[in-house]
Amino acid sequence: MGECGIVQPEESDAPPPVTAATWIIADLDSGAVLAAKDPHARERPASLIKVLLAIVVIRELRPETVVEGTQEDANQEGTRVGIGPGGQYTVDQLLHALVMRSGNDAAYALARALGGTEVALEKMNALAKELGALDTRAATPSGLDGPGMTTSAYDQSLIFRAAMGHEEFAAAAKTARIDFPGYAGRPGFQVTNDNRLLGTYEGFLGGKTGFTDDSRHTYVGAAEREGRRLVVVLLRGEREQEPLAEQGASLLDYGFGLARDAKPVGELVTQSPEAQPKPNPNKQADVTGTAADSEPAASAETDTERSAFGNVGLPLVILAGIAVLATMAMWLRRRRARAARAARA
Repeated sequence: MGECGIVQPEESDAPPPVTAATWIIADLDSGAVLAAKDPHARERPASLIKVLLAIVVIRELRPETVVEGTQEDANQEGTRVGIGPGGQYTVDQLLHALVMRSGNDAAYALARALGGTEVALEKMNALAKELGALDTRAATPSGLDGPGMTTSAYDQSLIFRAAMGHEEFAAAAKTARIDFPGYAGRPGFQVTNDNRLLGTYEGFLGGKTGFTDDSRHTYVGAAEREGRRLVVVLLRGEREQEPLAEQGASLLDYGFGLARDAKPVGELVTQSPEAQPKPNPNKQADVTGTAADSEPAASAETDTERSAFGNVGLPLVILAGIAVLATMAMWLRRRRARAARAARA
């Protein structure tokens, strides 16, 4: 997937024009890339980086854990869900606010629960490497522009595919609204999903929007039709005549319109070679069906028959011992005979 420009299946219609500098359409289940434009071009992710944070949160924090809001959370720039100092929020509520409303305050509250901003960033970047998203470097947990912040459309499709493998993320992405706690005597309120394709695009599964001055508009979204699940990512786009979500919808339409047997133009590689599977600490290890159980153990009888010489070692040792004893007996007889002759002389 190192191509530049638009890559599409042979003998297919041209994809619809969009304003994004780079984009990709891929199959969420098979990982096949159906079409793309500059898929590895490095751009700013904006709030799409929150998907990476969401996976870390799901893997490491319990949903019922309570996080207390701070003034620093409330002071975050950009989109905020409404966290305030002293407010009590569960990880599950913050995760929904992160995914549904792209709350920068929720991002920093969750980062603090992970051990602080620097620790959260280390975990996010380690996860990106594990997934094989090697174009990606998170510099802030919220997606606000920071030094060295980078990603690609290819990487964002990898990350979103991994996120959709977690029920917690998939459920949050499709949630239309939730009740959210207030703070300091202020009443609670409702948080609504800001993804405009939810409830309007057939089979929509959820997605994420983003914007900063440096990144411009970014978008990731997925939908399912006739058992086929596709994801689309657009980076560095402009609204112009329509929002980036609508431009994403046109690319999803294009992907669903391609023949199922069309040859993919690439593949999402889900892990880097050095990545190792990570155990889920929230699940009890399954002690059945282990490698020790799946291979027959050597019997005690077989073990006793073996020696340094193999299965026939014991008989060989016995025969050798008999031969040595016989030789010694003959030597003793001859020695005694010689001694008797000498005595008679």
